[in-house]
Amino acid sequence: MSLAAHDIKEIEKRMRASLDALKREFSGLRTGRASANLLDPVQVMVYGSRMPLNQVATVSVPEPRMITVQVWDRGNVIAVDKAIREANLGLNPITDGQILRLPIPALTADRRQELVKLAHKYAEQAKISVRNVRREAMDLLKKLEKDGKMSQDEQRGNSDKVQELTDRLIKEVDATLVTKEAEIQKV
Repeated sequence: MSLAAHDIKEIEKRMRASLDALKREFSGLRTGRASANLLDPVQVMVYGSRMPLNQVATVSVPEPRMITVQVWDRGNVIAVDKAIREANLGLNPITDGQILRLPIPALTADRRQELVKLAHKYAEQAKISVRNVRREAMDLLKKLEKDGKMSQDEQRGNSDKVQELTDRLIKEVDATLVTKEAEIQKV
């Protein structure tokens, strides 16, 4: 019994999950342009529990440097305003009835550098995650060979496939980081 193609697909799926998580993290990083994803980490204390902002309001981006938040329940406007301010995103909501307007200030050079460092940290976490999947796959291959369920040649061939997959995904993580870094540095 060798490491079948479906197992390689499973390994790739697990590695791709790390890349997808990285892209989600990157979507929350501010780049000087408005993005509805910027408010994803905001949790609002309403109805006696913490809820994601998108479950109490509609977030939209009417222009490149403005986010609007349409709160569904008038009684939650103050809670949403407070949650956005406490999220440390550097945004100050302007309340206009049930609509909160969030002007996106231009990033300072120092803030850009902080965001680049954070992007590098996220990318490194994704690489570690990909390498952990690789390590688990390699351990499985060695175990299958040791148990006599796979020949040494099959084990080497499958190990090479796993390594190629790992290298390809690490390159994709690096490419995603370079793109995000350029986006952050763009004035």
